[in-house]
Amino acid sequence: MSENDKVLCSFCGRDKQDTNILIAGTSAHICDSCIEQAHEIVKEDASDEVFLAKDFTLLKPKEIKTHLDDFVIGQDDAKKVMSVAVYNHYKRILQPDTTDEDIEIEKSNIIMVGRTGTGKTLIARSIAKLLKVPFCIADATVLTEAGYVGEDVESILTRLLQAADYDVEQAKRGIVFIDEIDKVARKSDNPSITRDVSGEGVQQAMLKLLEGTIVNVPPQGGRKHPDQKMIALDTKDILFISGGAFDGVERHISARMNTSSIGFKSENKEVIEKDNLLQYISPQDLKSFGLIPELIGRMPVVTHLNPLDRAALKLILTEPKNALTKQYQKLFDMDGIALSFDKKAIDIIVDKAMEFKLGARGLRSICEAIMLDAMFEFPSDESKKDLKITAAYIKTQLTKLSFTKLKVA
Repeated sequence: MSENDKVLCSFCGRDKQDTNILIAGTSAHICDSCIEQAHEIVKEDASDEVFLAKDFTLLKPKEIKTHLDDFVIGQDDAKKVMSVAVYNHYKRILQPDTTDEDIEIEKSNIIMVGRTGTGKTLIARSIAKLLKVPFCIADATVLTEAGYVGEDVESILTRLLQAADYDVEQAKRGIVFIDEIDKVARKSDNPSITRDVSGEGVQQAMLKLLEGTIVNVPPQGGRKHPDQKMIALDTKDILFISGGAFDGVERHISARMNTSSIGFKSENKEVIEKDNLLQYISPQDLKSFGLIPELIGRMPVVTHLNPLDRAALKLILTEPKNALTKQYQKLFDMDGIALSFDKKAIDIIVDKAMEFKLGARGLRSICEAIMLDAMFEFPSDESKKDLKITAAYIKTQLTKLSFTKLKVA
C-alpha cells in the first residue's frame, strides 16, 4: 500500500492499524480515541447548559433578603442568615472544578427554630422560588427507621425527584425543607438503650443524607413498589433546611443562661428578654432538647424566628405581595365583586389572632370564619357587587359563629 492510500484519522492523524476502530465518513475518518475525547467535551458542556438552561440566577445576599422582604414580614435576623447560607451554598456549587486545590468548601445545612406560624416554611419556599431550583417539603413526623411501619428517610429524596420532574441533575442542586425536625428528638439527653425507631433512629438515618453521599432513591416510594429500579442521587450539593417549633427548648436556654437569680446580691450582668428566649438559641440547647450531636454538626447554621407581635401581624394581613386581604380580594374579584377592609376591622382581626397565639396561621383561621357567609352567598347573588368588611360586620359574624374564646368588645 502506497503512502497516498493509507487511511488516517482526520483528527489525530493515527494510522488505521494503530486504532481499535476507525469510522469512515463521506470525506473524513475518526478513531475511537477521538470519539471518546469528543464525548467527554460534549458531556461537560451539556452539564453546564443544563444548569443554566433552567433559568438559575444566583443573587447576592442583599438581593436575596430584599426579595424575602416582599413576602416575609419582619424576621430580619433569620432572613439575613438564610440569605448568606444559601448564597455561599450555591457559590460553592458554581465554583470551577479545580483538582489542584486542597481547600474543599463544605455545605452549610440550616436549622430554623421558631414558634408555629412565624414563617419558617415561607422563607424556605420563597428562596427556592427565587432561585428557580427544585424544592420539596418533607414531614419528619412520619419517618421511621428502615424496616418499621412508616416512611423511610430516603422518601425525602423521592419528593425532591418528583419536584424536579425526575431530572436527576436538577434534583442534585435542589432544596429540601424538613419540617417538624423537633419531633424526632430523643426523649432524654442520654443515648437510648432500647430502639427509638421514630426518634433517635431517624436522626441516625438522616446523617448520610445531610453530609453528602450517593443514595439509591426509590422513585415511587420504597415500601409499596419493592421491585422498582432505584435512582442514584448524590446529596453533596442538596441544601437541607430543617425547621421546628422546639416547644419547651426555652427551659434549656433558661437553665444554661441561669435567668433565675437566687440570693440578695445575685444580678444578671446582661438584660435578658424572657419573653423571647429563642433569640439566645445555641447548638448546646438543641443537644439538650434531644438532637444528637452528629446531626447538629451536619446542620451548623442555627437561626431563630421571633414571635409575631401585633404590629407584625397587621403588616402580614395587608402588606406582602401575597397578603391575606389581597388573596380574598382576588377571590372575590374573580366573581366580579369588589372587596374592601375597614381599618378598624383589620385591628379586630389582629387582636383576635393575638388571643389565639397561632401566628400568621391564626389570621387565616379568623378570616375564613368571618368571610364564610359572604363567600357562600355573594357568588349566587348577581345584585351584590360590593362588600366592605367593617368592625360591626366582624362582630356580628363572630357572635353568629359562637366563638366562645373570642370575646368581642
